Amino acid sequence: MATNAPRSPVAGLVAIGLAAGLVAGGAAGFFVARVTPVAGSCNTAAVAADAAGAVVTVFAESTGGSGSGAVLTPTGRIVTNDHVIAGSARLSVLLATGERKPATLVGTDPKTDVAVLQVEASDLATLAIGDTIPRVGEQVLALGAPLGLSGTVTTGIVSALHRDVLAPVAGGGTTVLAGTVQTDASINPGNSGGPLVDCAGRVVGINTVISTVPDASGVAGGGSVGLGFAVPASTVRRVTDQLVADGRATHPWLGLSYAPVPPAAARPLGVPSALFVQSVLAGGPSAAAGVRAGDLVVGINGSAADSFTIGRLLATAAVGDRAELDLLREGSRSTVTVTLAEAP
Repeated sequence: MATNAPRSPVAGLVAIGLAAGLVAGGAAGFFVARVTPVAGSCNTAAVAADAAGAVVTVFAESTGGSGSGAVLTPTGRIVTNDHVIAGSARLSVLLATGERKPATLVGTDPKTDVAVLQVEASDLATLAIGDTIPRVGEQVLALGAPLGLSGTVTTGIVSALHRDVLAPVAGGGTTVLAGTVQTDASINPGNSGGPLVDCAGRVVGINTVISTVPDASGVAGGGSVGLGFAVPASTVRRVTDQLVADGRATHPWLGLSYAPVPPAAARPLGVPSALFVQSVLAGGPSAAAGVRAGDLVVGINGSAADSFTIGRLLATAAVGDRAELDLLREGSRSTVTVTLAEAP
């Protein structure tokens, strides 16, 4: 079961959760050039020492929680997880220098679990968001303070790419985190919002969710089992840019509501899965394409139609993109093209 690497309650000192590494480091531009590894090597000690200076603790003071963040600009722009700061009217950040500053919320996006904060600062150490996709097997480092252990660095590899993870959303409900980076670097409660970096010190993801083993009652709990997931750098960059520019992120929308069809009911129809269209918004993109309430969606862009497929479509597509929906209506199959609109 996947659960957010939760923020922690705070009572005086952080008792459990994510606190910033307090090892000072140089500016990211210098350290990237300095520690770029030769083929087959990774100086994890150098990467950790330099990256720690750009890792911060984020305090959600109104709710008593904490998490972590990565400094993106010398003037105090910080990226973290939405679920770390959700519901808190007052925020503050503990810099790696030990200085604590009030923070303002620039914007947040629960659908991707990304939030951007701003503190008044200058000449801060920074981390760069990577612009390349990491390779499976590549070594990575996760930075943070799981269970309140400041300055903790764990290492592992990229175990897989493009994992779609169903994760809880602060306040209730779930969201599909599409295309996450899976890692076996130890990530535990409190790692939320911390950076996952490669051997060149570039952020390849923001740690957000872990998979835990259910207890005897079926409730998820415990710590790392070597299955951690990070919002990929490409998503972090896209959403961060939108939040800085507009204060919000845009997402595509089909303009319909649906319910998954149980596999046992879908198989007699000749498909492994399907989605039952519960309603179609008048004037929305699906209505314009001819989708009706009561239709069965049996394919999406040539793939099976299920909650993950439609979730991944909406998480990765852009407004204006087109999606082909294979429909089953009163025993007849047809295909319609829906032009995705901006979600209201």
